[in-house]
Amino acid sequence: MRRAPTAVSRVGASREKALTELDPLTVTKLWDNPCWLSFRLNFIAFRFNDPVYRWIETRYGLVRPEFVALYAVGLRDGVAAKNIVASSGLPKNTLSRSIQRLLQRRLLRRETDPEDLRSFVLYLTAPGRAIFEETMPLMIQQQTAMLSALTDAEQRQLCELMDKLVIASPTWPHDLEKEGTAP
Repeated sequence: MRRAPTAVSRVGASREKALTELDPLTVTKLWDNPCWLSFRLNFIAFRFNDPVYRWIETRYGLVRPEFVALYAVGLRDGVAAKNIVASSGLPKNTLSRSIQRLLQRRLLRRETDPEDLRSFVLYLTAPGRAIFEETMPLMIQQQTAMLSALTDAEQRQLCELMDKLVIASPTWPHDLEKEGTAP
């Protein structure tokens, strides 16, 4: 079985000692796993998302899909729901319900899209903008803490490597073939 390029057997003594503080199954999934990339990305994303979304739900009563929609509109006013679906990976029906709750709470407002009169675009209201502005420093603080393990040059390199993966992502399979039908 193929392992991660930095499999546990190849880490230095100081890193190996640090790994003893992690759960043994976590170490196996992240280093001794042929699918190390997806597991590491998910692990890191969870370590960012879990505390952030718990804080947002406690503070504002917004569940994750609701905040994902609010945050997307905060980044780009006048966005359509279909664009939030495309960028977030959330199912269309989940996002639709979340947007309806945000409209009911008057955190978002909906207007007819001037470029397509059959569609709607979303904008933050003043209370929605206040939530967005209050959460941003907390999210930046969480990201800064996570990136503190890297030098500035390593952070730039990580960003460039992730750019490459994101740019290549449209070429990846969208549906896996059914078992036994692959050539």
